[in-house]
Amino acid sequence: MIGTYAAVLAICAASLAVGQAAIRILGGRRWSWLAPAVGLAVLCAACWATVRMPGNGLVSAVVVLVLAMGSVAYLWGRVEGGGEALGVGWPVALGALLAASLPFAVEGHFGILGTSFNPDMSQHLLAADRLADGQPSQLLNQGYPLGPHSIVVALNKGLGIGLVQGFSGLTIAVAVLASVTALTAFRDLPALPRTAGALLVGLAYVAASYLAQGAFKETMQALFLLAFVLALREGDRSWIDLSLRYVPAALIAVGSAYTYSFPGLIWLGGAAVVFLVATLPEIGRMLDFHSFETFDPNGPGLGNLFGQISPFEVLGVWPSGDFRLAPGDGAVPALAYYLGIAFGLALFLYGLVWLWKRRENAILAGVAAAALAYLAARVAGTPYTAAKAIEIASPLVALTILLPLLSSVPWFLSDDRRPKRTTQRLWAPIAAALFIAAAGVCSLLALANAPVGPTSYSSSLSEYRKLVGEGPTVVYASPQLLEEEHGGPFLAWELRGGRVCIKSTEDPEVPPGVRFAIWDEGDWTLKRISDPDPGKSPCPLVAERQARQGPR
Repeated sequence: MIGTYAAVLAICAASLAVGQAAIRILGGRRWSWLAPAVGLAVLCAACWATVRMPGNGLVSAVVVLVLAMGSVAYLWGRVEGGGEALGVGWPVALGALLAASLPFAVEGHFGILGTSFNPDMSQHLLAADRLADGQPSQLLNQGYPLGPHSIVVALNKGLGIGLVQGFSGLTIAVAVLASVTALTAFRDLPALPRTAGALLVGLAYVAASYLAQGAFKETMQALFLLAFVLALREGDRSWIDLSLRYVPAALIAVGSAYTYSFPGLIWLGGAAVVFLVATLPEIGRMLDFHSFETFDPNGPGLGNLFGQISPFEVLGVWPSGDFRLAPGDGAVPALAYYLGIAFGLALFLYGLVWLWKRRENAILAGVAAAALAYLAARVAGTPYTAAKAIEIASPLVALTILLPLLSSVPWFLSDDRRPKRTTQRLWAPIAAALFIAAAGVCSLLALANAPVGPTSYSSSLSEYRKLVGEGPTVVYASPQLLEEEHGGPFLAWELRGGRVCIKSTEDPEVPPGVRFAIWDEGDWTLKRISDPDPGKSPCPLVAERQARQGPR
């Protein structure tokens, strides 16, 4: 727990400081809630640029520390509205932190998020472990974007935070940073609607569902898309007098490239010269990543899904703890889903009209880009990539619904801004309250349903790693752990560095050449094979093992 929250604090603090310093250097004198996204983007690029230097991540840790401390020193006395921003932001940050911590509270322990949803985190852990040791990995060789992994390695080298805790902390921190970033749009509203709106945008249903399965890249990309749109909006509003007012959007685009490679640019696009210059070192790896299996429509495109998920989930009212289920497949009748869709769709269409009348071109452009990206993924991609497109768009759709609603509630506005029509004065507060309640419950339901890997992955198996060395070793685990919880890749991760076979306890045959056996007998028990069968071991080297050719 301490390691997880230390990682959250370190990432949030460094992102806030570095991002605000960048905005101040560009001419922004007042505190901006775009600072978290700008700072996180800069950290992604800086950590990836330094993680492969001598020290295997230690240089990254030093760079982050210098950037953060230098930013605080530079900002001292140079930023207006800092105290006011603290008063506005802490309820949102605390609310997002508590909501994002719900999976651990429900499970009763800290561990690996999303273990029974999919085994992808095992490959992220392995890639980060190889980075921390200065070794290549399959993900590295495939051009997979490893900016977030580099941040986790920097936490590991600089603060001694474990890789599992580092990824959990990063996942929670992104939820916090996305929520406070949404304050950029809601800052003129009173405390209650401002806080509620920011939390629902940052923790929109599909975004919360992806957090629940430990998918940090998608939630980071959703944050960057939201922040990019709001940065363009600020360029036409608060920063209109700044000659470099669109550079924060370019910095966010840089972070998107180092987090999501070329697919991230589908949403954000090219942000002129600054973006191109900053991402030139990554172009070769982007070309390598283009051949990754996720983008192959003829490949295994379902991933951990049961089929295409409904695009209407993006509206935020989907009363299911598992976003993969179709209406009526869970405990809630299908009618509730259809009523939620109709309600959310009506508010979304109203929001589009409201934004159009007020020339909110940046938000409308972001929605259009997200819609086109989803259509492209649906037609030419896989269900897995289409689901990612829905998740990345979900905070922006929540903003499209909530900004017009909360800006139309009469008692939140001054007399000269209150709607004159009686009907609007009546339905706006009712619709706002209903949507906040319904969408909020759905997001919390998704978070409460998040699985957290059992502590036994680390508490016993990690101790055996040094004893078995290179093995070969066979691990016998329960069918439930292997089939229902996708435990195999995580068992391999704990015994990384040697040759490991993973078998069910229902198949006790010992492979040839195996020297050690580890049994799941309530606790993990290590046994030495006194007379191993001759022959070359079929057990793969875990450092090269890719259970499903890597995460997608």
